Amino acid sequence: MSEAQGCAALLWTPLIRRTGTVWLRSQSNLTQPASVSANPGETVKITCSGSSSSYYGWIQQKSPGSAPVTVIYDSSSRPSDIPSRFSGSKFGSTATLTITGVQVEDEAVYYCGDWDRSNSAGIVMWGDAGVTYRLRFKTKAFCPC
Repeated sequence: MSEAQGCAALLWTPLIRRTGTVWLRSQSNLTQPASVSANPGETVKITCSGSSSSYYGWIQQKSPGSAPVTVIYDSSSRPSDIPSRFSGSKFGSTATLTITGVQVEDEAVYYCGDWDRSNSAGIVMWGDAGVTYRLRFKTKAFCPC
């Protein structure tokens, strides 16, 4: 099976930038509130559902064109360089990214995608404006494909 065949479709949720407040809104066909807001220091929960995958990954992209960073992989695992305020959980087909005590620097776009646990590189596929990118979780190398 090729890397592309081992990766499933994109599910994503943008975190909208607002000074002093973090805004969340729904995108695509994800099951989640239409909008949620939180002030710095509060707890933010982003949910994403509708995938048949057993595992999810969450990616943070702070500005358009910048390299995304994996904040959660394998549904609930956090890379060692990611602050402990980020946590992930999964119940049934719904994954949740929780940011406890959200900080202004957490403003970003957060993508929820299927995580291919069977691949040793841990690859998630996602797209933006018709362009698909590949992110390797273990190395966090970012490249267009």
